[in-house]
Amino acid sequence: MTLTVQPHRETLGLKDGRLLIGGEFREADETWTHHHPATAEEIGSFAVASAKDVDAAVLAARKAFDEGPWPRSKAGERIKILRRYGDLLREHSDELRGLQALDNGVPLSFGQIYATSVGIAADIFDHHAGWIDKVGGQTLPPYQGGDHLAMTFREPVGVVAAILPWNAPFVLFAQKLAPALAAGCTVVVKPSEYASFCVIRMVELLIEAGLPEGVVNLVTGPGNPTGEALITHPGVDKISFTGSRTVGRRIVEASAGTMKRVSLELGGKSPAIVFADAPNVGLAAMTCMGMVTMGLSGQACVAHTRALVQRDVQDEFISMAQMLATAVTFGDPFDPAVLASPLINGKQLERVLGYIERGQQDGARLVTGGTRLDGDYASGNFVAPTIFADATNDMAIARDEIFGPVLTVVPFDDEEEAVRIANDTEYGLGAGVYTNDVRRAFRVSKSLRVGMVGINGFQLEPHIPFGGYKQSGLGREGGQSAYEAYTELKTVMMPLTDEMM
Repeated sequence: MTLTVQPHRETLGLKDGRLLIGGEFREADETWTHHHPATAEEIGSFAVASAKDVDAAVLAARKAFDEGPWPRSKAGERIKILRRYGDLLREHSDELRGLQALDNGVPLSFGQIYATSVGIAADIFDHHAGWIDKVGGQTLPPYQGGDHLAMTFREPVGVVAAILPWNAPFVLFAQKLAPALAAGCTVVVKPSEYASFCVIRMVELLIEAGLPEGVVNLVTGPGNPTGEALITHPGVDKISFTGSRTVGRRIVEASAGTMKRVSLELGGKSPAIVFADAPNVGLAAMTCMGMVTMGLSGQACVAHTRALVQRDVQDEFISMAQMLATAVTFGDPFDPAVLASPLINGKQLERVLGYIERGQQDGARLVTGGTRLDGDYASGNFVAPTIFADATNDMAIARDEIFGPVLTVVPFDDEEEAVRIANDTEYGLGAGVYTNDVRRAFRVSKSLRVGMVGINGFQLEPHIPFGGYKQSGLGREGGQSAYEAYTELKTVMMPLTDEMM
C-alpha cells in the first residue's frame, strides 16, 4: 500500500497561496513548494514574499493604522467583527482542519484538542472581543498635593508583526491576532512555510468578516528572506513570535535598533513530577505519554517531555506509558483511526533520531521505540513513540527540547530532589504535579520556576495567561495580560485651575 494524501487535496480544492497586501491578493516573484510530511508528496505552492513585498505589507499596515478607521473605531464595531469572525471559523471548521492536515499532517482525530482546534481559536477571538469595552485607564489622585488631575489611557501599540509556528497554526493565529485586533492594532502575519495553507484561509475569512483593508496583511515564505525582512523593518512597532530560541534571540537583536515591543514564546523542557501518592499513577503516565505521542507527536512546546517519577512508582509509570506507546497509530491524517502525526520535515526527523542515539550512548535505558517507521510509512517522517528510563538530568535527552515523540523518565527520592531537578533547566514554560496531598501540590507549584503548572492534569484555556520563565520567552498570551501587551499606556496630567474649570 502506498500512503497518499493527494485525493484530499483535490476534495478541499486547495489553491496556490498568494500574498495579501493592503486588501489586494497578489503573486510574488518566487514560490515555495510544500511537501507533505507523511508522504513527501508535493501538496501545493505559495508565494515567497521578498523584502520588497514585506515593505509593501508593512507600509499598508502603517497606513491603515495612521489613517484608517480601525484604531479609531467604536468598541461595538470591533466587537461585532471579531465575533462574526469567530462564527466563521466554526462554520469552516472542517475545511480548516483539512487544510491543517495537508499542511503539517496533524490527524483529524485530534481536531478538537486545544493546540489543533479551530473551535478554541474561535473561542479566543470571542474572549478578546469581550475585553474591548472593558479595559481602560485610571484616574489617579494627587500624590504631592496641588490641584490637578492625572489620567491613564490604553492605546494600540501600532503595527504588529505576528510570526507563527507550524505546529499549532489555529491557536497561535488567534492568540496573536485576536488581542492585537481587539486593541486596535494593524497586523502583518507570517505563517510558517510548513503550515501556510490553513492560515491563508483564516486570513480570507477575516476579510469576509468585514475587517477594513490593510488592517491585516499576509506575507508567506521562510525565515530568509521573508521573516528577516519583517523583524528588521523600521515600520513595525511590535513583534509577537512563537518558535525556537535561536530565532527568538535574533528577534531581540533586531528589535533593539528601534526599540520594538517584543512577545516571545520559545519552547520548553517541561517536567511532570509524579509522586508516589499520586491519585492515579497510570493516568499520570497516560497524560505525559499522550502529550509526547498523540496528535503532534511531541512537537508541542508545552508537552511534558521530562517525567520525574518517585522511585516507588517508577515501574508502574513506565509500564502504563509503554502500553500507550504501543497503541499509537500512524498513516493518513484524514483517517479517523490515525492518532499521531509525522515529524514536520526531514531535518527534524534526523534531529530526533540523533537525540535517540545520543540517549543510548549516554547510558539511558531505551524502553521502547527509537526507530524510524518503514514499510508503508517509509516515505514519511515517522518515528516510533520512544521512552527512556533510568535517565539523569544532565543527559541531553533530559535537557534539550527534542520536539519529537520522546519521553525521558528521571527517578527521584523526595520532594526536595524533585523540585531541584525540575528547576535545573534553561527553560521554564510549564510543569505538572501529580499528588494527592493538597499542601504538597501548592508548595511544589510555588517552588517551580515555570509560567504554568497543572495539578493532576493539564489544560489550556483562552482566558488564562500562557508563557514562561527564563529562556522560554518574554510576555504572556491569553487573557487580559495579552490584550494589554498590544497597548501602550499613556498618562495625561491636567491642572484644575479656574481657567480650566
